[in-house]
Parts: sequence; C-alpha cells; structure tokens
Amino acid sequence: MAPAAQLGIRDLNRATLDRQLLLRREARTSADTVEHLVGMQAQAPRAAYVGLWSRLAAFDPAELAGLVAERAAVRTVLMRGTVHLLTARDAAALTPLFRPMLERAFSYSTFAKALDGDDLAEIAARARELLAAEPMTRKEIAERLGERWPGRDPQALGYLATDLVRCVQIPPRGLWDEVGPPTWTPVETWLGRECDAGGTSVDDLVLRFLGAFGPASVKDAQTWSGLTRLREVFDRLRPRLAVFRDPEGKELYDLPDAPRPGPDTPAPVRFLPEYDNLLLSHADRSRVIVGRRTVPLPPGHGGSAGTVLVDGFFQGVWKIVREGGRAVLRVDPFVPLSAEDRGEVEREGRDLLAFAAADAGDYDVRVTTPG
Repeated sequence: MAPAAQLGIRDLNRATLDRQLLLRREARTSADTVEHLVGMQAQAPRAAYVGLWSRLAAFDPAELAGLVAERAAVRTVLMRGTVHLLTARDAAALTPLFRPMLERAFSYSTFAKALDGDDLAEIAARARELLAAEPMTRKEIAERLGERWPGRDPQALGYLATDLVRCVQIPPRGLWDEVGPPTWTPVETWLGRECDAGGTSVDDLVLRFLGAFGPASVKDAQTWSGLTRLREVFDRLRPRLAVFRDPEGKELYDLPDAPRPGPDTPAPVRFLPEYDNLLLSHADRSRVIVGRRTVPLPPGHGGSAGTVLVDGFFQGVWKIVREGGRAVLRVDPFVPLSAEDRGEVEREGRDLLAFAAADAGDYDVRVTTPG
C-alpha cells in the first residue's frame, strides 16, 4: 500500500475554504447551504445572515428569515452543546444522535450538582409539559418549576429545562429585522413531529462533516461535534475514504471525490461573522489561524462584528459602529496589508456595510495600521 500523501497548511486551507463556500460566492438557496454546512453556529442570532452573505451570490436575508418564521429552519442546541441554526429536516434527524451527549454533559454540569438529590427526569418531564403548552424564557420556566420544587437554584432549573428537554428558540429570535429574548419550546412541538434519525447514523454525520470541513482528523470531528469515540467510526469508514497526512504526520481523512484545490488557488477577502464554524470546528486550527490566535466571541445579537480572512487566513477583526446617521466599518488587521489586499478589504467592506447596515445614510470603511 502506498504511503498517504502529505497535505500542507495551504492545501488544507484551500480545501476547507472550498467546502465552506468561501473561495467564491455560490448560487445556492439558504436551506441548501445550511444543510451543506451541517448547520451554522448561531449564539449571535444575526451572525448566520452575515455568514450566508459571505458565501452566497445575491443572498436575501428575507429568505432565511422566512425559513425561520415558517419553521423550516430552527435554532437549537446540538454540536458542541452550542446553539446552531439547522433546517427542520436536520434538526429532526440529528437531535436523537446528540441527545445522549447533551444529557451526559448536563449531568456533569454545575447545574446538575445544584439540583443534587432531586429527580432530574421528573423535573424534565414537568418542564416538557409546561414548555409544550406555552413557550417560555429560561427565567419563566424556572419560576414555574420553582412552584413545585421551591428553594431550588432558578438558573439550574432553567438550564435543566432547555438542556434535558430538547428545545428550539422560537421567533422573533433569529429573525433579521427583529430581536427578542431566547424563548424555548420542545423541538417536536415546534416542528409538529417526532425527532427520528430515520436512517441517519453517526457514520452519515461524519461523512457530512468531511464534506463541509475536510480533510480532517478524528480529533477534528470530535471537536466539531462534541461526540466521543469517533475513532471506531473512522475505522469503519476507512475503506470508503481517502487518507492523507498533515505536515506533522497526523492522519487525515476525506471523501475521495471532494474538491481539494491547489495551494496557489486565489482566496478572496471575506468578512466572517461572530462564531463562524470555519474558525471553531477543528482541533488543529492552523489551516485558517496563524500562530494559535484566539477567536473573539463578542456578545450581542450579531451581524456587527467578526473576523477577516485575507489570503484565506484569519488576519484581522472588524466591527460596525454608528456615528450619527453614518455606519462605519472599522477593520483592524493583525499584519500590514499590501496595497492590493487593502483595496480588496475596502471594497468588500463597503459591500458588507450595504448589506449589514442598509438603513444608514452613509458608509465609511476605516482600515487601521497594525501597531
């Protein structure tokens, strides 16, 4: 058997950018893209809109907002125990795969320890009844549960309700032009059907992960998903996969026919939103992050801050601020930019402002010089 070919950092960078639809804007629908990416991390509700704008040609935020309003896309806790935006079809199929992991994670949490001695299953069953009858915030459901279990930590009761009862956050949370507090209801209640893997297995999940994030290692898949013991899954799939090695000799896996553009393939400047999965989904992030730089995770509704890719790598941060009627995009690169790269940052930045701050009377892009 021939030794596995080695892939350099730029090979991995270009392959991942291609899978993530960041080498060119694609003519896809929002639903197709969200499914291709196996969900989009979405703690910041408006972040996914900027993420899709960066990936799709002629993206209309009303299209995604319509999916959320019509229950064709939902915000729920899945991969890594974090809020993701998924299509309704994926939410129904993938929830059963992640439920054991999420229940186990809660059992080790400080919230479970605060409720030590209580019957968590009984509390969860009551929470399901209440949330199915009326969507509530964590504070509201904690107050209702406190009527039967007085004296318990309200925060622990609230998180038990949303973590052990598989829930979705309902609109207006997740809409582009509206905001609202995270309000929860059981995913089955919202979708009007039971969650059933319906033939979807962990093997299928890993194959989809490789299609969106590959080439990747076992640890990468575990980092992205939060699942464990995936080595046995990769071993089972190995005859169906292409095998490579990274610059350090670690084994990487990929779909045999997946695109792997050459290392010199041009990569355009891209503005990514808060919490974009590109930067968070690998155990080894060197394919997109230079020098182990940390990824900023600002709080808020999203869509007004994020990271900048230059030549395919995380090389700066951005933020939109308002100065009177003007929207100002401040870009802070980590490294000096060539005149060509700076011009591309400014052009892409103006387009971002026209999208994310369309109501502003005027725009300005300010690119700082690294100190």
